[in-house]
Amino acid sequence: MKNSSACGVSISHPVPEPFAAGARTFCRWKCNMLKMVAAILAVMLMIPGALSANPAVAERYIPEARKIGDGVLTYWLWDVYRATLYASAEGWSADAPFALSLAYLRALKGGDIAERTISEIRDQGFSDEKTLTTWAARIGKFFPDVVDGDSLTAVRDRAGRTLFYSGVQRIGMVDDPIFSRCFFDIWLGEKTSEPKLRRALLGR
Repeated sequence: MKNSSACGVSISHPVPEPFAAGARTFCRWKCNMLKMVAAILAVMLMIPGALSANPAVAERYIPEARKIGDGVLTYWLWDVYRATLYASAEGWSADAPFALSLAYLRALKGGDIAERTISEIRDQGFSDEKTLTTWAARIGKFFPDVVDGDSLTAVRDRAGRTLFYSGVQRIGMVDDPIFSRCFFDIWLGEKTSEPKLRRALLGR
């Protein structure tokens, strides 16, 4: 009940019950939503690699490794992974050691990752199908299934080899400088299918 007075007369106005019930329902809904958002943020902060990649692998191969840039790959409305590029303090060079770490934000099959990798290399103009088949068989042996929170890191070492890590565990290597160039060009090459992500990785 609400009381108001004018000219010394006290008047009582009852609050309509449907309105009061609706207000209480809205308040409960708002409180529940705030709790849900807080819980999601707390979980995200506890997931290794969910918000940023781990630089531990990069530091094994790159003197004074530092982050050059990062960005999120989004497919339609889905965030797929956060990519982070590491290089030396002198900056990124395609011919010097560097590392690209992908912190996944959803589950994917290792076979699908390998297939997409070869498809992207082909789309950039590499047309030697025999070599592509060899590369596909090679990476298909060790690319793992991933879930939200997992990270895969690829390192280009001084010899031009590409070393792959799941978390901090080494899972495979491709000893072919041509593969190295084609593989990293998926993200860093001028013909990349994701120019916005490329600019973010290169800090431009």
